[in-house]
Amino acid sequence: MGRDQEAAILPPDLRARLAACTAPAGSLADAHVLVTGWGTSLVLDGPTLADAPRLRALVHAGGSVKHVITPAVWQRGLTVSSAAAANAGPVAEFTFAQITLALKRALGATAGYRAGHWPTFREREGADGRTVGVLGASRIGRRVVSRLRASDASYRVLVHDPYLPAAEAARMGVELVDIHTLCTTSSVLTLHAPELPETRHLLNAERLALLPDGGVVINTARGSLIDTDALVRECASGRLDAFLDVTDPEPLPVGHPLFSLPNVFLTPHIAGSQGSEVRRLGVFAVDEVGRLARGEPLVGAVRQEELAHMA
Repeated sequence: MGRDQEAAILPPDLRARLAACTAPAGSLADAHVLVTGWGTSLVLDGPTLADAPRLRALVHAGGSVKHVITPAVWQRGLTVSSAAAANAGPVAEFTFAQITLALKRALGATAGYRAGHWPTFREREGADGRTVGVLGASRIGRRVVSRLRASDASYRVLVHDPYLPAAEAARMGVELVDIHTLCTTSSVLTLHAPELPETRHLLNAERLALLPDGGVVINTARGSLIDTDALVRECASGRLDAFLDVTDPEPLPVGHPLFSLPNVFLTPHIAGSQGSEVRRLGVFAVDEVGRLARGEPLVGAVRQEELAHMA
């Protein structure tokens, strides 16, 4: 990982804990466990693994490990762990906050206030009893669902995920629906699907057009899930609002139409762990190394058969 990331993710106290449960290796050739994180350029391919004959496990102090591992990792039989679960908390909290703002029509209210308009009672909107659609029952999607279900607002929660069994959806307290129903019924649609070839432009022009007038799209997952040009047209018409922490392309070029739309709230990919939050990733990684040392099951284990459907 980069030096700045390393200093924040693994400050001195966590490095001391790490050293207490495993002896630091002087080189990759001597390492039994490798800890990586955001900013790493290391790729565990065949030649790299050949230079690491003792390596038995990878613990990634970040989310996706797809940019680090290759099929050679599984062929070698390495154990892989990711701190994706630790990173899911901040994203879910950020998303839930945006859902609340969206249902309060905060963007329109702010624009009107700046123009000198104080909303009447009839113009004010609330969240109670509204329908929220969750596209993807991922780690983050499930945490968002939990927050919605725990709210006093009595949300109706719809979920679309082709890999979510009906029985599990029932246990989660959500309605499992097809994507057409999700789009046509949701006041707010929040995206939590992985970036895969089959999910590119999952929200295309046709599906965006299905969203009800006044609907809101929230994306804290991956920008490629949405057809950006189609979304620009819908938001420019005033029919839809959008809260976007990720975009396609990312970053957006200066002067992109999304920047000028008052009903679009843009943030520069900040939903995940930031600043003081990145310590969570280090704590998770150190705890995982401790579990490895004690021969205990890993909390963040990544399995080869699951990787194709993960972010």
